[in-house]
Amino acid sequence: MADLFEAAGLTPQAPSPLADRLRPQRLDEVVGQDHLLGQEGPVRRMAEARRLSSMILWGPPGTGKTTIARLLAKEAGYEFQQLSAVFSGVADLKKAFEQARVRRLAGQSTLLFVDEIHRFNRAQQDGFLPFVEEGIVTLVGATTENPSFELNGALLSRCQVYVLKRLDDAALGALLIKAEAFEGRDLPLEPQARAALSALADGDGRYLLTLAETLFNVGSAKPLTIKDLGQVLQKRSPAYDKDREEHYNLISALHKSIRGSDPDAALYWLARMLAGGEDPLFVARRLIRAAAEDIGEADPMSLILANAAKDTYDFLGSPEGEIALAQLTVHLATAPKSNAVYRAYGAAMKAARETGSLAPPLHIRNAPTRLMKDLGYGKGYAYDPDQPEGFSGQSYFPDEMDRQVFYAPKGDGAEAKIKERLDRWAALRKDRR
Repeated sequence: MADLFEAAGLTPQAPSPLADRLRPQRLDEVVGQDHLLGQEGPVRRMAEARRLSSMILWGPPGTGKTTIARLLAKEAGYEFQQLSAVFSGVADLKKAFEQARVRRLAGQSTLLFVDEIHRFNRAQQDGFLPFVEEGIVTLVGATTENPSFELNGALLSRCQVYVLKRLDDAALGALLIKAEAFEGRDLPLEPQARAALSALADGDGRYLLTLAETLFNVGSAKPLTIKDLGQVLQKRSPAYDKDREEHYNLISALHKSIRGSDPDAALYWLARMLAGGEDPLFVARRLIRAAAEDIGEADPMSLILANAAKDTYDFLGSPEGEIALAQLTVHLATAPKSNAVYRAYGAAMKAARETGSLAPPLHIRNAPTRLMKDLGYGKGYAYDPDQPEGFSGQSYFPDEMDRQVFYAPKGDGAEAKIKERLDRWAALRKDRR
C-alpha cells in the first residue's frame, strides 16, 4: 500500500478529502437509498443472504454507487475488485477474470465492480458474458447513463438494474450533520445559507461534502449569509449532457408541460435547458413542433408565432433572443389545444399506404388534350364558388374508395367555427347525394 501512495506522490498520512473520510462503513450508513437498502430493500436482502446477483447501479453522480458496491462485497463476504471503464482495457479485464477464477478455485467469490461501465464498447461488454454466466465474477456495474441505451441487451438480461435516487434535502441534511460531527464544529452558515448550500449540491452527496470541506477550511468568525456563500463558493453548472438522456428528459418535460397547459412548469424546464447550455435553436424546433402537433387549428397563429420566435432568436442571439422563446413558451402553454390535424394526418397516411395507387375520380382530373376530354376527364366537375353556399358536395376520393373522415376537430378555440362549417358541409353533402 505504501508503494501506491509513494507512486502518487503522497504518504499514507496525507489528508484525504472529507467525502472519502466520511465514506460509510456499513450499508445502514448510506443515506438516500432506502428503497434499495432499507429493511425490505432488494439489495439489503441480498447482502444479508450473502448471495449476490450481478447488477447495474444506475444513478446521478454522488449518490453512493461505488460505496454500495464496496459495502456489498464486505457484508456478503466477497472479494472486492474494482475497474474503471475509463482507464481499463482488454488486458485489464483478462487479468481481473483470471484472478477471479483463481479465487473461485480457492472457494472465494469475487465482486467485480466496474465504474462507468457504459464507456466500454459493445465487444468489451460482450466479454463479460461467459464469466458472469459461469459465476466466476459477480458483476456490479455503475453508470450515470440509461442502461437501456448504453448497455448490450445480452449483458442487461444477466443483471438486475437498480436505480439510485438523487439525494433529497433530508439526505443532504443528514450528510451535513455527519460532517459537522466528524469535524467537531458547526458549519458557519445562517439557516438560509445552509439551505442554499444543499441546493448548490443538486442532489450530489460527494459535491456537497466538497463544498462543506471548503467552508470548514475557510472558516469564518460569524455565520455566512447567502450572499457571503456565493462569494466563497463557485456555483457549478447544472448536470446536463446535451447528447445524453437528460437532454431528452428535459425537452420532453418542456413539451409535455406545454401540452398540459402549464406555463409556469414550461418556463421552468425552458430555463433549465438554457441554463444547462442547450442550443436555443434546438428548443425552438421543439416549440415549433408543439405548435403544429398539439395546438394546430385550435390556434393557427401559434405556428406562425413559433417560426417568428425562431427568427427573432436568429436575429438577436443570446440572451435577448431567448426572451422570444420564453414568450412563445407561455403562448403555447396558454393556447387552446387540439391534435386533430396531427391525428388526421396519421390516419390519412395509413389510408394512403393501404389503398396503393388508386387514381383520382375522372371529374376532378384536368383535361388539357382532346383525348383526355374524350375519356371523360373533367366531365361533370362542379366549380364550388359558383354553387349555393359555395359548396358542391362532390366526391374527391377515388371511385373505388368510400368517403373517409380523418379530420375531426373537437371544437376548442378557433376550431369551433371550423367544426360548425364541417358539420354544415356534411349535412349539405348528404342532402345533395
